[in-house]
Amino acid sequence: MNINTGPQSDYSPDPESPRDPQASPELLGIGRPPKERADAARNRARILEAAERLFATHGVDGVSMDQIAADAGVGKGTLFRRFGDKAGLAVALLDARERELQGAVLSGPPPLGPGAEPLDRLVAFLQAYAEFLEAHLDLVHLSETATPGARYRIGAYRFWHHHVRLLIAEARPDLDAGYLAHVLLAPLAADQRRALRDEVALDRVRSNLALVAEAVLRSGHARGEGGRPRSRR
Repeated sequence: MNINTGPQSDYSPDPESPRDPQASPELLGIGRPPKERADAARNRARILEAAERLFATHGVDGVSMDQIAADAGVGKGTLFRRFGDKAGLAVALLDARERELQGAVLSGPPPLGPGAEPLDRLVAFLQAYAEFLEAHLDLVHLSETATPGARYRIGAYRFWHHHVRLLIAEARPDLDAGYLAHVLLAPLAADQRRALRDEVALDRVRSNLALVAEAVLRSGHARGEGGRPRSRR
């Protein structure tokens, strides 16, 4: 699968739900899915059910696309056309779980949802995503490492980055919010979490993410052009 064009998060918020006033149309519109024929939707559901069942039993690395096609009762061509590879399946399986977190960010109660201070929301999001990553580490790892740079091209990462950028910009318009959003999300890369999981417990990840977020938003100076310190006004 070309990770640029494969399955992406299809979250679209309920039009009747309250929305984050900071959420831009770009953030709200990421990854709206195309309409499907009824037979295509049935095949998709059977494939995802088979993949989830096999991954749970044998692990993500222990299952082949051939096994998934056979278990789902579809042809291999159908499977590969629809999802491309196991990374495409991982993205699709993560979709519903990501939509829950996205919904909480856009219209859930504070501090994760609207109504709290930007720092409180930022810490709540980073900690919530750390828990999400812990629960779905193998699938997230597969989706983020399918090709070099895949993590930064999938729809979910663009959503998380945009949300973090908005919060930084709201709290500290003098900072480079776009770059710092990548910095704050870097410790939540699945590859890093996999490598450090045995020595760094989740509680330690959560507490240190809060410290880093506070350090960024409460720093006394921003950096001007050329990296020179610039006094806040």
